[in-house]
Amino acid sequence: KTKYSKLVFRKSDTVPEELHQMVQEGFLTLREHDCFFQDLVRIKGRDFVTPVSRILIGNPGCTYKYLNTRLFTVPWPTEGYDIKYCSPQIHDACKALIRLNDYLHIEAVKALQGQNLLETKEIKVTDREQNFTTSLTEKGSVSKDQSTCVLEDNYTSLKNRTSYNLTLLNYMDPLQMLYLKQEPYFGMGNMAVSWHHDENLVERSTVAVYSYSCEGSTVEESSEQTQKGRDPAFWHVGLKVAWDIETPGLAIPLHQGDFYLMLDDLNLTHQHCVLAGFSPRFSSTHRVAECSRGTLEYILGQCELALQNLQTDCDSMVLSLKSLETAVIKQVEEIHNEVEFEWLRQFWFQGKRYLKCTDWWLKPMAKLEEFWRKMEIMVS
Repeated sequence: KTKYSKLVFRKSDTVPEELHQMVQEGFLTLREHDCFFQDLVRIKGRDFVTPVSRILIGNPGCTYKYLNTRLFTVPWPTEGYDIKYCSPQIHDACKALIRLNDYLHIEAVKALQGQNLLETKEIKVTDREQNFTTSLTEKGSVSKDQSTCVLEDNYTSLKNRTSYNLTLLNYMDPLQMLYLKQEPYFGMGNMAVSWHHDENLVERSTVAVYSYSCEGSTVEESSEQTQKGRDPAFWHVGLKVAWDIETPGLAIPLHQGDFYLMLDDLNLTHQHCVLAGFSPRFSSTHRVAECSRGTLEYILGQCELALQNLQTDCDSMVLSLKSLETAVIKQVEEIHNEVEFEWLRQFWFQGKRYLKCTDWWLKPMAKLEEFWRKMEIMVS
C-alpha cells in the first residue's frame, strides 16, 4: 500500500468470458500464422536479439520505438481505413485486440478515477472513439459548478493518459530457451524480460497488461508443492522501486486472463520485469505511445516541407533549389536523414515480416522512397 499503491491487479474472473475467448483465440491465430518475431535491439552500443517474440498492433500509421528499434503497427480495423489482411482469421485477431483495448481503457479510467477524482461520480465511455459522457452528483459542500470544473480539468487528462493507441504483443515458450538470466537483487528466479521502464510513452500515462499463459497439468501439479518465495512454475510480474534494492521487491503471479494496470507515474518511479514460468505465455501490453514524431502523417508532412525547396523550370524542366540559405539546406538534410534512417532502413531491415499480416505499409513506404529520391537530387 505504501510503495506499490499505483499498481492495480485484476483477476481473470472480472473480465467478460466472451472477451477472454476472442482475445485468446486471437493470440493462438497470430502464433499459428508465425506473426511473432524476435527483435534486433541495441543496448549500450551492442546488438541483441530479444528472447521474447513480439508484434505491434494499433492505430494505422503508428510506430513505436524501443531500444533503438522502430516497430510498425499492424493496423487494427479502423473506420475510414482500407486495411486488407492476409486472412479473415488475422482480421478477427486484430479486431479482438481492439475490443480488449477498449475494455482496458475503461478499466484504466475507473482505476484513475478511484484514486484521484473523488468529486467525480461517474465517467462513462460510450463508443469506439472513446467520447466521454459525464454525469455528476453533488457531494457534501461541493457545489455543482466546482464539481463541473474538477471534471473538465481531469477529463482531458484522463483521456490523454488512458486512450491506448497500440499494443505490443509478446510471446515466449520458456522451454525453448537455452538460457534465461537470473533476477539479480531479490532471488526471484528466471527472467523473461529484465528490469526496465517502458520507453516512449505519454507522460504519466497508464500501461495495461493482459496475460495469457497456456497452463497445463504440469503447472497445476507444481503449485501444490510448498515453495519458499515465488512458485517458479507460474509466470509473475516483478516490480521494484527504481534504483533501490533496499525496499522489498514485489512478484505477483499471473494466471490465464489476469490483467494489471500501472497507473500515473508508476512506470517512471518503478522498474518492472517479467519472471518466466514453465508454460508458454502471451501478453498484450497496451500503451499510450508518444508518437508525435512517429506517425506516417508526421513523416509525410516533413517530406512535403523539405520538398518545398525544390523547383522545376517550366521550359527546360531542370530541377533547382529555391533557396541556398544554410538554415533551409540544413533542415532539408535533417528530414532527408530522418526518412532514411528512422523509417526506410528501420522498416526494411526487419524484412518483409509485416506481410504475414497485411500489405498496408507497402504503399506508404513506396511514397517515402519516392520523396527520399527527390531529396537525394536536392543534395547533389
